[in-house]
Amino acid sequence: MPGPAIGALPRLATLIVIDLQQAIDDPVWAKEGPRNNPGAEQAVARLLTAWRHTKKPIVHVRHDSTEPNSPYRPGHKGNDFKPEARPLLGEAVIAKRNNSAFIGTGLEARLRKQGWTTLVICGVITNNSVEATARHAGNLGFKTYLVADACFTFARRDFSGRLRSARDVHDMSLANLDGEYAAVVASGAILAALS
Repeated sequence: MPGPAIGALPRLATLIVIDLQQAIDDPVWAKEGPRNNPGAEQAVARLLTAWRHTKKPIVHVRHDSTEPNSPYRPGHKGNDFKPEARPLLGEAVIAKRNNSAFIGTGLEARLRKQGWTTLVICGVITNNSVEATARHAGNLGFKTYLVADACFTFARRDFSGRLRSARDVHDMSLANLDGEYAAVVASGAILAALS
């Protein structure tokens, strides 16, 4: 697990929790095999608790799918946040319809207006919305941390048809991001940087 120590986080370091909704428990995601990081929701809950305690900004991203059969579609139970990631009153909630939380949401404008230039990203799915958002954040010039043990994905087949485990998919996604778009870190390093 990535885990180098990082310096103290800025006072306005913003936690962004991506798509951690009931829909992620739908069996459709695990059709090729189980997920990795079974403790990811608990890691997210610890991050949220720490952010709330230190009064740092939090942004919850909710995927409102436009696909007719998506478990993320508004009006279905799957659209609700998981209990570990449920926003509290006053915490920002951004609805998105694409993979990146920056597309069509006003997220960038909100972050810039508030002066929130350091982002700590967690949530699901590592190789989809998490990766797309982290890439976008890095390209926009935000100082971005991706919390490896506070996100997860599922097994899937690669382009040649070979089945890859959820851990392989997760690790390759993190390798694609680390250094160029974000610093991939463990939740323990982030929590230590808060104190």
